Amino acid sequence: MKKFLAVTIILAVTAAVSFYATVSPAVEGFLPPSPPSLPVMSLPDGFVSAVFVESTDGTDDGITRLVSSMSAHGLEFYQTERAPDGLIASNDVVLLKFNVQWGERGGTNTDLIARVIEAVLAHPDGFTGEIIVGDNGQGIGRLDWARPNSACREQSVLDVVNAFQARGDRVTASLWDEFSPIRVAEFSEGDYRDGFVAEDIIRHTGLEVTYPKFTTEFGTRVSFRHGIWNGESYDVNRLRVINMPVLKSHWTYWQTGAVKNYMGVVSNHLTRRRAHYSVGTGGMGTQLVYTRMPVLHILDMIWVTPDGGPASSYTAAVEVNKIGVSLDPVALDVWATNHVLIPEAERLLRRRPASMSPSATDPGTFGHWLRLSLNEMLAAGYNFTMDEREILVVINGEN
Repeated sequence: MKKFLAVTIILAVTAAVSFYATVSPAVEGFLPPSPPSLPVMSLPDGFVSAVFVESTDGTDDGITRLVSSMSAHGLEFYQTERAPDGLIASNDVVLLKFNVQWGERGGTNTDLIARVIEAVLAHPDGFTGEIIVGDNGQGIGRLDWARPNSACREQSVLDVVNAFQARGDRVTASLWDEFSPIRVAEFSEGDYRDGFVAEDIIRHTGLEVTYPKFTTEFGTRVSFRHGIWNGESYDVNRLRVINMPVLKSHWTYWQTGAVKNYMGVVSNHLTRRRAHYSVGTGGMGTQLVYTRMPVLHILDMIWVTPDGGPASSYTAAVEVNKIGVSLDPVALDVWATNHVLIPEAERLLRRRPASMSPSATDPGTFGHWLRLSLNEMLAAGYNFTMDEREILVVINGEN
């Protein structure tokens, strides 16, 4: 019955979005904003993207080992005089876009979040910027889940942030649920309220682009799309987003990972059609392109949920103790789904969940909507791939 209901919803949503895309004005002339400079990585001939996989339970030095592995293969985490193309400069504002919507194993592992914060603070030039942990749980997100995703099952995101603040570190949390129903204009237009900026166009994927704009408790003014507002202009490059989803199944869209995590960057409250409907028609690709592409995607695979997601109880999740990292969210999702999520689903369900496969092409399947999302990114000039033959995979430092 549940499967029948999911299929029915997918068909209805697809039809509705197709109708809206037909009656909406053409918007192909509207170009994405000028993107911040993204990291550059030199790859061997024949490869388009790289995925780094590291073993960790979130409480150990897995992130440190990952940073070393990346550096050994030409991708520098820190921007320094020696590595001018590195991801994070010493005075950047680093926004960790995690998953706040669910408790237990449905949200990003808080031990992993703490380790990433430590890595940023350990910048060799001394970190003088700010770290923000933020997300929009569409009205049901919490920073202080009583039963969070952590090794001790007690450490919430708010606990992590409070611990760093107690040390004097410039780390803050921002729950975008609190202002996602508030439509605002940009700082440059004189509007200093926290809220979401919303375009008044429905793009061909069925999505109306929305994004958060807010001021942190340290007074930093952040536009997710345009960067850091200094009172006169935006610094587009100083805002660095690290996307931190958790890998799990999804009862409608089959997989949630790096690409679908951008549902937490939109507001369902301010659109004529619920933004979640656009996932199946490539809307998250649109959202990534027309707001801000992360400088890095860190996929939490410490506990994965092969069936029954996106909410996940402690008992439904499977301990895998891995993380995956890439500049390419599509390649990361493809590798993780093929080599982690599907094998765990096969073991649990004793059958291959065909609709979860990245190679699936039928509407409503993961492969179908991921391909539509990829097309949005390719059209905007991002050189990403979902062909595993074009993905260099480095596991625990070895490829």
